[in-house]
Amino acid sequence: MMSKPDFTGKTVVITGAGRGLGAAFAVVLTDLGAEVIMTGRNTEQVTTAAEAIGLRTGKRPRTLVFDLADPGQVTLTAKKLRDEMAKIDILINNGAQWLAGKMDEHDAYAIVSTISSGVTGTLLFTRGLIKPLEASGAGDILNIVSISGLPNVPLQGASIAFHAAKHGQTGMTEGLKQELKGRPVRVSALYPPNLVDISPLDTQAWEAPRPADSLVTNRDIVEAGIFALTRPRHVTLASLVIDPDHGGTFSE
Repeated sequence: MMSKPDFTGKTVVITGAGRGLGAAFAVVLTDLGAEVIMTGRNTEQVTTAAEAIGLRTGKRPRTLVFDLADPGQVTLTAKKLRDEMAKIDILINNGAQWLAGKMDEHDAYAIVSTISSGVTGTLLFTRGLIKPLEASGAGDILNIVSISGLPNVPLQGASIAFHAAKHGQTGMTEGLKQELKGRPVRVSALYPPNLVDISPLDTQAWEAPRPADSLVTNRDIVEAGIFALTRPRHVTLASLVIDPDHGGTFSE
């Protein structure tokens, strides 16, 4: 039996951590001993999530509020972290704006912000943290993409802008792997399907048995991510595609 992972002494930065999958990663990694920095664009969501984790563990994660769609905010926040942190061990790029519907239903701002947050903002934030990730000596970048970033996946209600952003994240991941080859920063990507949103704070839902025909949940993705992050350094799980089972859909 595998031992319980221990992230004591690890500093983890998570984007899009105010709710859903990002918040679930923050809860579990704090439980496992990590020093977590939660980021998001909604002050109330990020603060509420961090306070709930603090009540659960006695260790409240640090929070940073900025909008991934705003290059200025992204650059300044990354610089702040770079100046303050001697090292960052793990960056989980989870933040992205969801946009549903057809392209003629959206204004230009919605399209631009969806693509900017997913691609430009995520790349700028990652670039800004490469130095402290390298300083870790064993840094990890884990990109939470989506099966929408894979070839030939139906839109299933997702907008073209979201679809394009996720394909951009796939390209970014491939580029990071090549550019960081030989440096002490490992790059992995998860490709989840549409998820059932459950929280580790809801112990009953989180630990409930899941029969074979269950839909994929946040727990499944968090466990896959932690598995990738705890592989020996000579192993990189470059891409993990989580297929939807019975009734799963192909959107986010």
